[in-house]
Amino acid sequence: MAKIGINIATGSLQQQEMIVGIDLGTTNSLVAIIHPESKKPVVLKEHDGNALVPSVVHFDETGLATVGDTAKEYLITEPHRTIFSVKRLMGKSYNDLKAHADFFTYRVIDDNTESLVKIQVGNAFYSPVELSSLILKELKTRAEHILKTPVTKAVITVPAYFNDAQRQATRDAGKLAGLDVLRIVNEPTAASLAYGMGLRQDETKTIAVYDLGGGTFDISVLRIAGGIFEVLSTNGDTYLGGDDFDRAIAEYWIGLLGLSREELDQHKQLGQELRLRAEEAKKHLSFHDTFESAVSGEKVTLTKTKLEELIGSYVQRTLDCCKNALADADLTVKDIDEVVMVGGSTRVPFVKESVAAFFGRKVHDSMNPDEVVALGAAVQADILAGNNKDFLLLDITPLSLGIETMGGLMDVLVPRNSKIPSKAGRQYTTQKDGQSGMRISVYQGERDLVKDNRKLAEFNLTNIPAMPAGLPKVEVSFLVNADGILVVKAKELRSGVEQSIEVKPQYGLTDEEVEKMLLESITHAKEDIQVRALVEAQTEASQIIDTTQLFITKNRELLTDEEVAATTNAIDSLQQLTATGTKDEIHAAIEKLNELSRPYAERVMDTAISRAMKGKNILK
Repeated sequence: MAKIGINIATGSLQQQEMIVGIDLGTTNSLVAIIHPESKKPVVLKEHDGNALVPSVVHFDETGLATVGDTAKEYLITEPHRTIFSVKRLMGKSYNDLKAHADFFTYRVIDDNTESLVKIQVGNAFYSPVELSSLILKELKTRAEHILKTPVTKAVITVPAYFNDAQRQATRDAGKLAGLDVLRIVNEPTAASLAYGMGLRQDETKTIAVYDLGGGTFDISVLRIAGGIFEVLSTNGDTYLGGDDFDRAIAEYWIGLLGLSREELDQHKQLGQELRLRAEEAKKHLSFHDTFESAVSGEKVTLTKTKLEELIGSYVQRTLDCCKNALADADLTVKDIDEVVMVGGSTRVPFVKESVAAFFGRKVHDSMNPDEVVALGAAVQADILAGNNKDFLLLDITPLSLGIETMGGLMDVLVPRNSKIPSKAGRQYTTQKDGQSGMRISVYQGERDLVKDNRKLAEFNLTNIPAMPAGLPKVEVSFLVNADGILVVKAKELRSGVEQSIEVKPQYGLTDEEVEKMLLESITHAKEDIQVRALVEAQTEASQIIDTTQLFITKNRELLTDEEVAATTNAIDSLQQLTATGTKDEIHAAIEKLNELSRPYAERVMDTAISRAMKGKNILK
């Protein structure tokens, strides 16, 4: 049995451990390590010198997944089976995404709820966690192939604006891929570390990290003091990037060639050829003044000046975001000490010049902008491995802390390896009408079901005022103080009812027991996440059955007998599947019930609105 060497006091791993840094990107992903001889961060490259793995997953007819360059080829030929930009879906509900639903060429399920999104490919339903885990598994396999050694530990980067749910989803994806995720690091923090910022204890600096990728733009303002990174503000546009530059060039050529929309719709290959040629032009013009080529036998040209004119409005939008980020941090450009450039699209000279002019200073662009985040993750991994003796590693929580939610699932509030002191909170609600109490059970461990974790404490929040299910807002907060004592508070926000308890999480656990719990979490990751997915599907099914039955009872006179009969049949089959079906079968039945009820639910809503508005004047 493999042993995990862990220093329980600091959470740092013994020196022989190989810990990789992973940049899990929207467009591309990559892995980096600290080179054992040069002690410098390097990205892992295949023999062809390629380090980037496209963050694309394709499923064939049998459900077999391929990842990376092979999958990317199917974006044109099988768009409905090819998943891209999965990072945008992490920790999101359909309601978060509906404004951009047309961006995705694959099926993102609209279940009209706040539950996390599901992606349907054929008869199978996938969560963003499962899809991200396939990308991480591919990165792990590649790293092991290049390094000729097993890779089981990683530091993974996320955008600074990622919330708790998105960070936890990233951790879960790592676990499912067979990785022990030691730390989730903010991308701007990683980029700063790659440039050596924040490695000196006496350093205090304010840094702007400008990150323009293929499809997203982020600006983060950080303050570094004594090796601690604090995010002062973030801003950006998750649908703005280098792809927009390519589109602008392609549209310009479409105009010059006099092509109509009908022609482009009929000849999909032509549109793709234009886009690829546009990307080629953009790259060429970083080093030359003019570009000449041909598309389907027609000559196309572009000058550097014209390119800057075409992309000017997009670059200005990024600078507007920079203005907003500075305003949010209550700073001016004069307060910024360093500007770090991240993302492949910052290679465009016009982008660099515009950013340097905006901040009034030279930007840091000496490192490969595609690699800088992964390189910084490797620096952080080296610190966690205990190899960088100059860097103070703060005390950390050796195991995750969380509470039990419906179906016996573990909802993590403080992930393992969080710095101490640490604070986290999340809101929950009741499941039944008039529910007056809620049991808060606190657990420690890395497994998805609480029965496999260690129970630390339990208390009841009582006297919650009687309200319909889903209306009470109970905020559960965890505070781990400098002594490692955990204070758990539960407060019903509408009434102010509050209860708290103090726990000592580490009490009675030996190093061997912690090692065993960590190892089991990796060994059982796949079955754990399958069980979690099934329990979540069963919970969602029972909630939608309750909601639909209540809706029918309240609005029976507005529904036809056929609608009621069809819905009752769908509810019966969903109830049967909830007890015996697979996750995919339950999701398919939920989707069927949703499709049945959506038309009459909208009709009932319209009727209610027209009744309410009868005789009222509407002012425009």
